[in-house]
This record gives sequence, C-alpha cells and structure tokens, in this order.
Amino acid sequence: MAEVVTKGVGKVERTADRAEVSVSFETLGSTRQEAVERLTARIAGVEPALERPGVEVRSRQLNVHDNWDGRRRSGSRATQNYVVRVDDVTALDSLLGALVTAEPTWLHGPTWQLKDDADAVREAQREAVLDARRRAEGYAGALGARLGPLHRLTDGDAEGWAVESTRMRTAAYGGAPGVPPQMDELNLEAQQITVTVRCTASWALLD
Repeated sequence: MAEVVTKGVGKVERTADRAEVSVSFETLGSTRQEAVERLTARIAGVEPALERPGVEVRSRQLNVHDNWDGRRRSGSRATQNYVVRVDDVTALDSLLGALVTAEPTWLHGPTWQLKDDADAVREAQREAVLDARRRAEGYAGALGARLGPLHRLTDGDAEGWAVESTRMRTAAYGGAPGVPPQMDELNLEAQQITVTVRCTASWALLD
C-alpha cells in the first residue's frame, strides 16, 4: 500500500514563571587564609538575600588557589560561585539589586524557565500532529488520492529529536566595582518561552 511520510512542528509560547541567576564573588589575599577571610566578609551581606522566600540556592561552590607569576607565587585567590533559582519572579528585582550592590565579580542572568511545561508540551504535540496531517492531506490531494489511516508516529524528526524549550533573553554584568547598573534600566520582565515539538508521521494513501 502506498504511503506518505510527513513532518509536523508545533510551537507554543508561555510566559516564564521561574528564573535562574549565576553570580560569582572573588577576592585576593597574600595568603589563602587572607583571601578566604576577605571573601567571607564580602559575601556576608549576600547570604541573607539568598534566604528569602521563593529563592533557592541550587549550587554554592568555593574555590581557593594560589596565583603564580612564572615560578613565583604571587598571592592567593578565593572565589564563591552561586547558582540561584527564583520561583517568585516578583522577587527578582530586589534579589538582583542586593546581589549587584554586593559588587559581584560576575553576574549572569536571569535565564527564564517554566516550572512545569507539561501543558505546553501537550498543546505543542497536538499542533505538531495537525501540521503533519495538513501536509499529508496536501500531498494526497496533489496525487489525486485520499489520506488513509495513520500507520506510524515518531517523536522528533525520526532521529531522536524531541522537545526543546527556547529560553529568551539573558543578561550579564561584569562591570567595574562600585559602578553597578541601574536596576530600573534593566529589562527584567518575564520573557516568553517557546516550547517546540516535532513529529514524523506515516499515513496510508487511498485511491
């Protein structure tokens, strides 16, 4: 029996309801202990900001090492890296304000996410199947045939491709100490996330 194979794409947009931020603080000292002591003092005002409701520290990593100038040791460096998840996006402005005020060495974010993309995925799946069917009906009509029953449906492009979420707009700050950006100048509005589903379908062709 003749058949036609088509690919369908479904895309659904949702407003992000979760954000993730990466931030690093770095200090120097003549010894490792001195570098760590300076780092501890520097992040003393940061930790309380990370204990707010709706804020979760996903990763907290300390790195301490010596600096070298050729074969000569030239002091030590201490770094604290955080990955912070914000489930209450209304608290994002104040959290970033607190982090920037503490003069981080590097701040990257927010990266926008969805807490639960199940509904969006299901809707995108329906759109992908409808798209594949519309294409198949077009080919059937072009051949003077009728579209028969579905033989096979594969998630993705028949090559293991599945669901993707496009996270929109991230920002980064690595400016000079003491010169933080103005928070009201940053676009911190929750962005749209596109959930994309692809499928490959095989349909029977009827005379």
